[in-house]
Amino acid sequence: MAAHGVPVSPFVTGHTTDEVIAALHGHPDLTFPLVAKLCGRSIAHKTERGLVRLHLADEPAVRSACDELLARRQPDDGDVELLVSTMIAGNRELIAGLTTDPQFGMTVMVGIGGVLAEAIADVSFRLAPLTEADAAEMINDLSSQRLLAPFRGEPAVDRDALTATLVALSHLPDTEPTLRSADLNPLIITDGVPVAVDALVELADPSEIPDA
Repeated sequence: MAAHGVPVSPFVTGHTTDEVIAALHGHPDLTFPLVAKLCGRSIAHKTERGLVRLHLADEPAVRSACDELLARRQPDDGDVELLVSTMIAGNRELIAGLTTDPQFGMTVMVGIGGVLAEAIADVSFRLAPLTEADAAEMINDLSSQRLLAPFRGEPAVDRDALTATLVALSHLPDTEPTLRSADLNPLIITDGVPVAVDALVELADPSEIPDA
């Protein structure tokens, strides 16, 4: 996502706790507090599995969290890795993504995100790729406009930044022909700017795509 212009929180990965700690020492942009997650091809919903640790204030806390997460791995999870990222603060969460519609092809979605995304179901869709005007219309289509205004002492959502994120996301299939879907949930609004702190991406088998 970052390579295609989608803002993401700084992160490192590793297959063991020691690998993660070594990576942290080589990444000065990562500052405490941190978040740790267990990731894998068969792990779709980390929160429900208890595979996220928040508010890690120092290196011992990161070590303990990583050890705990590795201990929660299940046999059918397959290959897993640890991801440690800067903890992003914000009271509002959005969701954005790509999905392949059987009739219309690739579509882009934006809506109210976080753990309440399915319950609220306030979303807007357009065909990919998007123009800036398309993305702006999607944002305006959302019913929860008050959440995009100044909120609990935080500034309004930077609509230009959110528009740029949606446009960048919509062009992802141009250079990733095996992409079938992508789910950025949540996009946390911090200082008005959306930052992706988790992504679920589905890829097709390259043998199914002649040009891949």
